[in-house]
Amino acid sequence: MTEPSEHSKTITWVDPRPQAALALTMSGLDYLRAILAGEIPGAPIASHINMDFVSVETGVVVMGATPDESHYNPIGAVHGGFFATLLDSVCGCAVQTTLPAGTAYTSLDLNVSFLRGITVDTGRVVATGRVTKPGSRAAFVEADIKDADGRLLATATSTCLVFPAG
Repeated sequence: MTEPSEHSKTITWVDPRPQAALALTMSGLDYLRAILAGEIPGAPIASHINMDFVSVETGVVVMGATPDESHYNPIGAVHGGFFATLLDSVCGCAVQTTLPAGTAYTSLDLNVSFLRGITVDTGRVVATGRVTKPGSRAAFVEADIKDADGRLLATATSTCLVFPAG
């Protein structure tokens, strides 16, 4: 057995509380478009899995993420939490694009189906979240992750609670 080599990773982020307060003053679509444009810092979780917005439209959000070895589980593949974090993010943000100012959401459930494994050799993956039924109390979403060749890696469904903020 070879001697393991130690690696390190530095993660930086901006305090999310001021942006969270700002989000309540804007429509969800405007808020996420401002993040996409670099006018507002993104969520700190994005730093952990190298995640960023690709596109934001009403009811549809696309994000990319690039796995590295720090995302591996003990059996040498990207941990399911990487998949779940990416899928939960696109689902929640897709719902957010449908919300008016002063309205918030939170995930009630996330059901993930893992179809193929991810390793660092997979490279950048892209997740798409699509609202299937918006609502004033609950919203329903579906999502998927694909690799650069368009192969389906995972799917998810989610329900989000929608409520007035404050």
